Amino acid sequence: MRTPIPDYLTDLLDDLRDDHSGAVADYIPALGAADPELFAIALTTVDGRTYAVGDCDAEFSIQSMSKPFAYAAAIADRGERTVLDHVGVEPSGEAFNELSLEADTHRPKNPMINAGAITAHHLLVGPDATKDDRSARAVEFFSSLAGRPLTIDQQVLESELGAADRNLALAHMLRSYGVLRGDPHDIVAGYTAQCSISVTVRDIAMMTATLAAGGVHPATGERIVPRAIARQTLAVMAAAGMYDAAGSWFAEVGIPAKNGVSGGLLGALPGQVGIGSLSPRLDSHGSSVRGIRAFRRLSADMGLHLMEAEAAGRSALRDVYEAEGATVLELQGTIRFPGAESVLHHLQEHGPTTAEVVIDVQRVDAFTDVGRRMVLEGVRRLRLDGRRVRICDPDGVLPLAEGGAGAGHAGA
Repeated sequence: MRTPIPDYLTDLLDDLRDDHSGAVADYIPALGAADPELFAIALTTVDGRTYAVGDCDAEFSIQSMSKPFAYAAAIADRGERTVLDHVGVEPSGEAFNELSLEADTHRPKNPMINAGAITAHHLLVGPDATKDDRSARAVEFFSSLAGRPLTIDQQVLESELGAADRNLALAHMLRSYGVLRGDPHDIVAGYTAQCSISVTVRDIAMMTATLAAGGVHPATGERIVPRAIARQTLAVMAAAGMYDAAGSWFAEVGIPAKNGVSGGLLGALPGQVGIGSLSPRLDSHGSSVRGIRAFRRLSADMGLHLMEAEAAGRSALRDVYEAEGATVLELQGTIRFPGAESVLHHLQEHGPTTAEVVIDVQRVDAFTDVGRRMVLEGVRRLRLDGRRVRICDPDGVLPLAEGGAGAGHAGA
């Protein structure tokens, strides 16, 4: 059998290809020369499978789509407290290039607007890092996320530096408030190099899928980003990634996302998929016209709105029955808080009808930490009630303690 996903994506591109509205970003000469007809989309699952159609091997500069990844790298390098001391996490409600600062601290409101992104870039590596150190860190980190070596497009870099007056003004103002340390020109040059890294939609899908997988690279299984940093990055993307359209975007599309003036658009659904698209014609918010429409269709057609997640608790308890004098509870799927809560609720409301209880987790893919602790607490209370409890766990998915071995033949 052939999976229908590539056919669906091809049909999606064909349906939108005749939309020629918007215009390329001609205020940067190198971007103004882009082929406006380029169109591609790629999806990578958290299991590492990539589906890509259209001009999916065309390279383009990452531009503002670099912002969430650089933010994650800054937290990894300097710690969340230091980064939060320099840049906030609140949506600005303003355009990407406005000087949106907090009134009392003068921090940029978030790392997705230019002022915040410049600040996050200057935190890379360490307080004494040079422009080249920060640029090299961005290339190295982005390459690890993409799973292949990435490079800076020197032509785009030089072209963009010639049009960097507003970013230089932002950097000088941030320096005057003490938010930035170092030469504003060097910081903006390094930030511009970060934005000039060349990628494809395949790269973007893999990079965002790594965030969606909690920081674990979907193809290699290597942990690239600590889970807490991946979560923080996705949260800020959801709140502020689409600038002054962030609220309507999240309400209507529901995919944490980030745009770029080269025509790229990325999105990440936690625990599900990373998405990348390319189409250079932009709308008034600096977002790809056809990319926005493609994401809207994906959200509607494939149920990718973050707030449409199914209630996991309903299906966690697969079956309850009696066999050989024991009450058997069959669990399935990934057991998170709602699923574990449903198991405990069943035990409270209906209770075992036998002296022996079997917790069968053979069909469980994984337990989250809270799911594990809640289920094991249920086991402990059953035993306190005088029940004999066995856990059927041949694959060791339910460790009895943090980092411990599976509970294979645990008895009363």
